[in-house]
Amino acid sequence: MRIAMIGAGYVGLVSGACFAEFGVDVTVMDVDPAKIDGLRAGIMPIYEPGLDKLVAENARDGRLTFTTDLAQAVRGADAVFLAVGTPTRRGDGHADLTYVYAAAEQVAKAAEGPLVLVTKSTVPVGTGREVQAIVRRVRPDLPISVASNPEFLREGSAIGDFMRPDRVVIGVDDERALTVLKRLYRPLYLIETPVLAVSIESAELIKYAANAFLATKITFINEIADLCEKVGADVHDVARGMGLDGRIGRKFLHPGPGYGGSCFPKDTLALARTAQDAGVPVRLVETTIAVNESRKAAMADRILAALGPEPAGKRVGVLGVTFKPETDDMRDAPSLVILPRLVAAGVEVSAYDPQPAHAREALPAAVRFADSALGAAEGADAVVVLTEWNEFRALSPDRLKAAMKGGVILDLRNVWDPVAMRAAGLAYSSIGRP
Repeated sequence: MRIAMIGAGYVGLVSGACFAEFGVDVTVMDVDPAKIDGLRAGIMPIYEPGLDKLVAENARDGRLTFTTDLAQAVRGADAVFLAVGTPTRRGDGHADLTYVYAAAEQVAKAAEGPLVLVTKSTVPVGTGREVQAIVRRVRPDLPISVASNPEFLREGSAIGDFMRPDRVVIGVDDERALTVLKRLYRPLYLIETPVLAVSIESAELIKYAANAFLATKITFINEIADLCEKVGADVHDVARGMGLDGRIGRKFLHPGPGYGGSCFPKDTLALARTAQDAGVPVRLVETTIAVNESRKAAMADRILAALGPEPAGKRVGVLGVTFKPETDDMRDAPSLVILPRLVAAGVEVSAYDPQPAHAREALPAAVRFADSALGAAEGADAVVVLTEWNEFRALSPDRLKAAMKGGVILDLRNVWDPVAMRAAGLAYSSIGRP
């Protein structure tokens, strides 16, 4: 089989490389010449563990190619996937579908024969029907099927998520589209992956509903963590006791400074706006959004309070600024709220992140970047953990204490042992623990 992937961003590149690993001939198309030239040279535009190796191997074997020519990518394809961006639209919170609709029209114009046009981008309910209308208007002479195939990739473990997913969701309304997509995902049948064939509308809503539920779960445990601090309970014990209930599950019950990234903030907001437009507001999701935003600001206030009544002129070492470990993604990261508030209060901020490329551009110029975790802690009055990179877990409390000027530790990801930290003479505090 042969497919085209329109968009060489996170979803398009990972999905294209994984389909190639399945034995499919894949052409990834993007309008950015520099990105395509880099991919041809083996340079990844994003950091994702294992992606460089996967791309290199499949490009070497001829199954994965890159182009800026959409007509070339579409020619002879059994299916064309739209994996373009759907950012939050400025002003109203809706998903901006400009790129999706433009790409659909361009694919329809370039098509030389029947194909399946699949929306891989995360889009609100109704997008697939609009894509159908565009295709029929532009190419009434061609039988182009439209389908929805939402992605469920977690940054930092995306390749494993694609190769060993919990499920594959296919939104279709004709047999031809279903047959083509089932053939593409045939390797997953061998490991008994559930393939859920539903309507296009259901597929579009499944993605938003799943992300909104997970965001709500994170926000719930964050609020429980705050309660634990007030009543003397340990949030880890509470989360473990909850998670052992099969109806709840243990995942996404880890307290922190709030969720971020490319999916949860954007998707919860888009779902809330879609529901409002439909006249059935989702109050729980709206509250989740508000609580998550206020939490980030509250974490900044917590850090300033730990510095004493006059935080100006004091130094804070920040460990981790990406929204989660194993990625360089800074989109809606808590650090984007927390660090500017520290800088505005006159605090000197020294930060370290193992993948700082995008962080340097996104954070205030006053933030100084160190070359190591201990470098960020050097001379600091306080050290704050914002992202739970594994390398931070192995830091020696004694070496951390020796590097610092003061001894205040704010572990906002609960990566360290409170007993060991306090035994080293550090004033340690964490989230939701005594």
